[in-house]
Amino acid sequence: MYYTNGNYSAFCKPLKPEGIEKKSAYLIGGGLASLSAAAFLIRDGQMDGKKIYILEELSLPGGGCDGIKDDNRGYLVRGGREMEDHFECLWDLFRSIPSIETENASVLDEFYWLNQEDPSSSPLRVTENMGQDAHTLHNFNLSDKAVLEIAELVMTPERDLDDKRITDVFGDEFLKSNFWIFWRSMFAFEEWHSAIEMRRYLTRFIHHVKGVSDLSCLKFSKYNTYDSLILPLVSYLESKNVNFLYDTEVSNVEFDIKSDKKVAKRIVCTTSGKDSSITVSENDLVFVTLGCNTEQSGLGDDDHPAVVPEGLGASWELWKNIASQDKSFGNPEKFCGDVPSSNWESATITCFDDKIPSYIEKLTGRDPSNGKIVTGGPITAKDSSWLMSWTVSRQPHFRVQQPGELVLWVYGLFSDVPGDYIKKAMKDCTGTEITEEWLYHIGVPTSDIPELAKHSHCIPCMMPYVTSYFMVRSAGDRPFIVPEKANNFAFIGEHVETPGDTVFTTEYAVRTGMEAVYTLLDIKRGVPEVFASAFDARYLLQAAASLLDGRKLTDVHIPLQKRMAENKLLKEISGTVAEDLLKECNLI
Repeated sequence: MYYTNGNYSAFCKPLKPEGIEKKSAYLIGGGLASLSAAAFLIRDGQMDGKKIYILEELSLPGGGCDGIKDDNRGYLVRGGREMEDHFECLWDLFRSIPSIETENASVLDEFYWLNQEDPSSSPLRVTENMGQDAHTLHNFNLSDKAVLEIAELVMTPERDLDDKRITDVFGDEFLKSNFWIFWRSMFAFEEWHSAIEMRRYLTRFIHHVKGVSDLSCLKFSKYNTYDSLILPLVSYLESKNVNFLYDTEVSNVEFDIKSDKKVAKRIVCTTSGKDSSITVSENDLVFVTLGCNTEQSGLGDDDHPAVVPEGLGASWELWKNIASQDKSFGNPEKFCGDVPSSNWESATITCFDDKIPSYIEKLTGRDPSNGKIVTGGPITAKDSSWLMSWTVSRQPHFRVQQPGELVLWVYGLFSDVPGDYIKKAMKDCTGTEITEEWLYHIGVPTSDIPELAKHSHCIPCMMPYVTSYFMVRSAGDRPFIVPEKANNFAFIGEHVETPGDTVFTTEYAVRTGMEAVYTLLDIKRGVPEVFASAFDARYLLQAAASLLDGRKLTDVHIPLQKRMAENKLLKEISGTVAEDLLKECNLI
């Protein structure tokens, strides 16, 4: 497997791998990583879909990319997915997946057309004082010290950040900045999360620093991620006769580990409670999704708090059983062993008339029912004890959503502290209580909150492992996609290691599936490299200008300042392209 950029490799059809007709493929987990791997097996590996088996413990595919209307509970999403131009593997895949709504168009086509017509932007990012103070907050409010800390982190090799937290590399001035409010509400980072992952996000998305303040850097699908991405992908795979084995729980994959090779030999599983274990030949392929951030999600309703099921969860038990067989298979305890640090709660609120939407329109200046971008991403109640954020996507948010229904999503990063209106921890609140707390923060008078809450329906969802991806780690805690000497298997999903990319994204899931297939089948086509904006001087200077909130380099107390102030550096670059770039970015 090798990386490429440009369109020389992007549009080619690779040669058919030798002996592909004699292989079968077993993909454990029905999330985006597995579905993507199956599509790459068919499109680029030219494998017969009848020889591909997807084993999923639930009764439907999609994993964390969900969005359903439950007959008993109503509309439910556990989260949303923010996308951007340079999700290279995601778009490489979905250019080949036919739309299920638009004739003669791919999913990428309809996504592109939609975001051209209705580009994302946020009318405000932060509210305070019961919604009375609404701010766009286009300034990051970073001190010179905080800017220098960002620069130092970006320049620090990843190998020097093993087991370090964000608070090990950033001080109070950074953590009090608007930049941190924007950053954590977009990506759900906590102060105790991994400095490695924080650095990856900064370098991976350095081309979007300017757009963080108004979220113009983001792109969104027409509906929820399940309806917009998963359903077309599943439809494509079903048209190719891929076998979906639902209600199938895999408890272990047994390996034959020798000094010169490691071979997957048996998949230990049950289907609908009955043994259905699979013997795997050395010629077959096994793809294992490790861990799941939505595992053991607990749901509530208007009258009951979310209740998390007991136990670790099947996906984590599976990884533990696999990891016990070889040290190169990772360290799952790092990611699932500290639930208080990896959990937060979300809620799906459905409004049934125009009473609550009128408050949303008052804050955003946008009609929530016009079918266009409303919040453009999360709006954060900065003074919320739960650090509550909320978002209203394009409506309808579900294909089956009815006229007059508005579906929105809220989440609280701090689920174990009392609220500001409801004096209870979010994890102990009913759906109605969560709605009331949200209404308080969008500006509904306290006297009207109980009555107005009756005009909606809310499903709370507690997710114990939702930010397991961000937990502090070191090299080796996440296994490589294809471990050294692996013969017929690969690990995929958000808890495996591929260099330079960031977890908690649709891109990471698709990338791991693509790299796994291309490696095991030795496909002669390059995997698109991670967009290298951190090595582009233009993006670096644009990011610097944004982080400085319009200040000149000569006004900032950083090591370069003295030479800038004395005009020594300016004289050295006078008349060069470097001077032009600095002027274009308003840095001098």
